[in-house]
Order: sequence, then structure tokens, then C-alpha cells
Amino acid sequence: MNREEMVDRVRSRKEPWDIVVIGGGATGAGIALDAATRGYDVLLLEREDFGKGTSSRATKLVHGGVRYLEQGNLSLVMEALKERGRLLQNAPHIVRNLRFVVPNYSWWEAPFYGIGMKVYDLLAGKYSFGSSKTLSLEETLKLLPTIRQDGLRGGVVYHDGQFDDTRLLIHLMMTAAEYGATLLNYTGVTELTKDEDGFVKGVIATDGESGERYTIAARCVVNATGIFTDETRRMAEPAAEQMMVPSQGIHLVFDRSFLTGDTALMVPHTDDGRVLFAVPWHNRTLVGTTDTPIESISYEPLPFEEEIEFVLETAGRYLSHKPTREDILSVFVGIRPLAKAAGSGDGKTSSISRDYTIHIDHAGLLTIAGGKWTTYRHMAEDCVDHAITLGGLDEKACTTATTHIHGYYQDPDALGTLSVYGSDAAAIHAMAENNPELAKPLHPDLPYIAAEVVWAARYEMSRTVDDALSRRTRALLLNARAAVAVAPAVAALLAKELGKDAAWAETQVTAFRALAAQYIAQGSKYPANPTK
Repeated sequence: MNREEMVDRVRSRKEPWDIVVIGGGATGAGIALDAATRGYDVLLLEREDFGKGTSSRATKLVHGGVRYLEQGNLSLVMEALKERGRLLQNAPHIVRNLRFVVPNYSWWEAPFYGIGMKVYDLLAGKYSFGSSKTLSLEETLKLLPTIRQDGLRGGVVYHDGQFDDTRLLIHLMMTAAEYGATLLNYTGVTELTKDEDGFVKGVIATDGESGERYTIAARCVVNATGIFTDETRRMAEPAAEQMMVPSQGIHLVFDRSFLTGDTALMVPHTDDGRVLFAVPWHNRTLVGTTDTPIESISYEPLPFEEEIEFVLETAGRYLSHKPTREDILSVFVGIRPLAKAAGSGDGKTSSISRDYTIHIDHAGLLTIAGGKWTTYRHMAEDCVDHAITLGGLDEKACTTATTHIHGYYQDPDALGTLSVYGSDAAAIHAMAENNPELAKPLHPDLPYIAAEVVWAARYEMSRTVDDALSRRTRALLLNARAAVAVAPAVAALLAKELGKDAAWAETQVTAFRALAAQYIAQGSKYPANPTK
């Protein structure tokens, strides 16, 4: 992907686009890919970087959702399990099978969770990742050697999927581009245009880098802006009622020693009604998440003090080495795009369905809201089907169920630390071999080399230090202090690639340091939740 080429396409386009997608997260990327593979002319516009919001802040699981069984939402679980299987088939370099253990400390837990997981297996059908089974005490300790042993009776093991969310997102964008989609980050839609009958006929967007303003015609405009759904809907209908119910979840990242081995821990019931996961991810231990109603939304939400304490306290009940605030390498926060229309109505955000809603307002704006990463492809298929009808487009069948994602590679473990790049790994290796400076590690506590920053700038539309260290690599999430330490070197690499000067690089470093400070859990600097 090349941003300058994408800008030229937008600037020179005379005909209306078939579909214009507002929003560059998981849902928007899925829609762009679906539309492009069907042969439609599709333009995606994102006012920040791809995945800047919720889509880069997931628990890194591709899963059916064990807790949705308890809610009785079997159709959502079945659909998610089917999509989980398709993701593994289409992106084996990013999605992998992961074992989870539910520890049993009471006599009733083994039969209760054992039966539940057998239902989970049954619903997966041919898309199964592996069969669940009840474990003895010895078998449980073998898989989870760092679990608290006091009172432990055994466990139940089951299988689900794990992935790197923004690596999948970028590869979805690259796949869409290969099929002809036009994609622009840092280009915000500021206005919707309407015809004489008051129907949406396009958008007005501004390039955040150049300031250039584009008037763009479209046969159908799709609002896929996640947590900003209502803000976008009110461009079409200022009096539109609120659809989204914001809730945030935090994740704490620790050293691998807290969860040795390659098995995840799942706690099915926490004090706030959510499942808590402790997951091995990129040689770290990721623990989360909370479900906290919030009053306002932003791209960089802060954790609340009580959320950090809750995760530390809950994890400490199950891990033999209780984590402390000083052990936190990074804390990151995501806001869930929960659609009220799909709610269960009991007032708790933790019980609002993770299913999605498609809404067409009186002005003809097509909105898709809610959902979860695992079901992005199915959501996109449904949305494009609606867009075809709304835009009067020729009917074309969806093909994404079997479309390989960019980087498709059957044996990613053979690629070492570059495994998530799949087939691109060879080109990154070659880049490093041709320039020894690019072969150097960015930092001893991070699994990245300089060539990855250059690759991201040349081929993945990385424009800032934040892009490079938060979403093209995951440095900020894995170790916030190490990410701060490498920011000057990364800024210099980007400046050279993007034709920027030293002043630009210095500004980038200053901005990134301010951002990264939010990911470093020092002292009691975070606010209390005003909704409590």
C-alpha cells in the first residue's frame, strides 16, 4: 500500500464510488475487502490511523465467546466459531490454536464447566480447534505450572484462537488494496453531502497531512466508525438517538514468567461479571479485561484506578506469583462498540450482546455497529449485501469465506519473530541482509528489528512513531518504557523514509512520549470512574 498513490486515485476520480466506507477498523476493513473482492469500486476513509481505536486494543482472541453460552446466545456463538475456523484457514500466519484451562477449586466446577465446554465443542462442529476434557490436578499443573495450588482440584481444558489484531487489520487492508480498493488513513470525513431529495450521495473529507479537501460522490455511504458511530450518524440526521453504549476494558501486560508455557488461563466468573483471561502473547503475559461503563469516548481512553486494582487483585487469586503495579510493563485500554439495539436490557454493559446491528436512517446512511473481531467477515458480508440494495449496484456474490489474507503462510513458526508477517517475512529479512543497520534490534526488551519500521513506512502506510510502535509493531503494548526508549531511533528511520526533517522527528518523539506515559502504570495517577 502506498499513500501517495491512494491520494492520487481520490484526487483524480470523476465517477461516483460504488461504496464509500467511513472508518478504518476491523469492520471497515472487512467491508472494503468484501466489496473489492466482489469487484466494486470501494473507498475507505479513516481520520486517524487504521485501527487507532478499538480494533487495536482487543484481548487478542479469536473465539466463539464461552460466556455467551451462559447468556443463551447460541446463534452468536455458532457464528463466531464458524468464523474462527475460517480465519484460521485464511490467515494461518496470524491466527493460531491456543489451549485454555479453567481451574477448578470447588467440587461442582469440573462437571459444570466440563459440560459447558462440551456444548462449545458441539457448536463448533467441523470448525473445531480441538476437544475439551476434564483434567486431573497433575495435568492442570503441567499445563499451568504458575497457577495457585492452594485448594486446586483440577481443571477443564478447551481450545480457542489467538491472533495479533492490528497485524490482521493491516493485512486485511493490504488484501483489499490488492483487489483494487482505495484506502486512506489520516483522512477524516467532515460532512455528508445529499441530493435534492435529502438522501446521502457522498462525503466531504479532509486530508490530515496536506489539508486538501475532497468532495467525493458515492452510490452508498457506510458508517463503520465503531465507538464514533453516533457522531457520524448525526452528520446525516442531527437528531439521531444514541445507538452506542460505551464501556471500556483494560489489559495489563506482564513478563512471561507469570504464565510460563503455552497455555492460557480462563476465569469464568469475576466480581464484575466478566470472564478474565491470562494469555501468553508475543512472549508476554496479557491479563484482562474489565467492563466499565463510561461517560465519554476518545481514541486514547485512560484506565481507571479501580480497574487496575481489580485486575491485579483478581489475577493474584489465581497466579502463584501475585502481580503488582511494579510488574506492569504496559496497560492499554479499549472502548467496546456496544450497540444498544442489541442489548439484553438489564443495564449491565457486560451483558449487552456482542452481536451487530445494521441500521439505515431516513437520509440513506447505512450504519453497521456492534459485533466483535471474530465475526468481522460475516458482518462485512451482510453489510455489503445491504449496500448493494441501497446503492442499486449489480448483484455479485461474496467470496471472502475462502479468500486468503495477505501474507498467507502455512508454517509461520518457521519464520521466527517475523511469523505474523507470513510471506512478507522473506522480504523483510532481505531488507535487513542488504543493510546491516536495519538488522539491528530496536531494543533488547522488544522482539523487533529496524527493518520492520522501514517496511511499515514503505508498504503499510505507517506515518508516525505511534503508528510504527503501537500498531505496525506492538512495542507500546509489550513494554511501554522500552517503546519510549526507541522512539528517537524510530522517528529518524521514518523521517528518512517519508522525507521529513529533524524538526518533524523531534515533534514525533515528544508526542509519542506523552502518549506512552498513559501506558506506564506508575503510582496512583489514574482517575476514578465518574459513573460510579
